[in-house]
Amino acid sequence: MKNELKYTDAFEELQEIVQEIQDGEISVDDLALKVKRAATLIKFCKEKLSTTEEDVNQILKELEE
Repeated sequence: MKNELKYTDAFEELQEIVQEIQDGEISVDDLALKVKRAATLIKFCKEKLSTTEEDVNQILKELEE
């Protein structure tokens, strides 16, 4: 079974990265990796929200018919 990333997990990881950056807990050596990971998580979250919105709109449209 494939372990698929969930929106909530991605969002929580993103919050942790932001907190680490704000607290200065990330070394300069790790900063680029964390920023890249954050960008990946942001992209995933945006796509998930967009897909969910489309699904909800489709369901509502079907209910109106």
